[in-house]
Amino acid sequence: MYKLVALDMDGTLLNSQKAISPRTKQAIQTAREQGVHVVLASGRPLEGMTAYLDELDMRGENDYVLSYNASLVQRIASKTVIRKQIMTGRDAKNIASLANDFGTFVHAFSPERGLITPQNNPYTQHESDINGVAITEVDFNTLSDDEEIIKVMMIADPEVLSAAIAQLPASLYEQYTVVQSAPFFLELMNANSNKGTGVAMLAEHLGLSAENVICMGDAGNDHHMIAYAGLGVAMGNATDDIKAIANHITDTNDNDGVAKVIEEFVLAPLSATP
Repeated sequence: MYKLVALDMDGTLLNSQKAISPRTKQAIQTAREQGVHVVLASGRPLEGMTAYLDELDMRGENDYVLSYNASLVQRIASKTVIRKQIMTGRDAKNIASLANDFGTFVHAFSPERGLITPQNNPYTQHESDINGVAITEVDFNTLSDDEEIIKVMMIADPEVLSAAIAQLPASLYEQYTVVQSAPFFLELMNANSNKGTGVAMLAEHLGLSAENVICMGDAGNDHHMIAYAGLGVAMGNATDDIKAIANHITDTNDNDGVAKVIEEFVLAPLSATP
């Protein structure tokens, strides 16, 4: 019996208009009424998730959220952090130096400063717009080595970013979790931080095992949680590498793919239980 459903947002829960469809909203509501935990697991900061959490009425003390690709896992009502795996200013400076070498832009999220970048650019502006957060221009060389940084992103036109990714040193993948969340976003986080470890920790916190968990996503930053879950689901619009590791491929985000999984694997078995 599935008791925890973890949902990526962009390209999964949200359709192309960045909206939650009525059918998906109803499926989530019905599952939650039956005692199933439904959580959002996104690369976004909490600020970029709040409106959707409100829309889904996920504001109670027993509601949880995984933000920044699960670098932070917290209760929603109290904002109590139950897991935090983040980086430092030293990491941000090192990654910014690489980004400069490869001709990409860079930005980062700081607990104190919010969204920071050495140079504003269209992709940092996009990040700002979708999450409703302000941009602060900061010379990363001025960051203290031990300043807390949640995650760092290399950002550029897809072809420029792809060329940069091809040149990344192998040591970088040993130091950090490196995931591509969009053709123009490469995210670097604490080596122990990814959606898979975040969902696993939350499941343990709730007294559940992987067999009780469904995870749904569409992009590289969803890989770890889809691989972890008892039922790992790729959206119909997912990248080929995500489809390759999934247990199940559902419909697209524009055709109620999330709702169809919840209806088939959560609600139908519950209704059949005597």
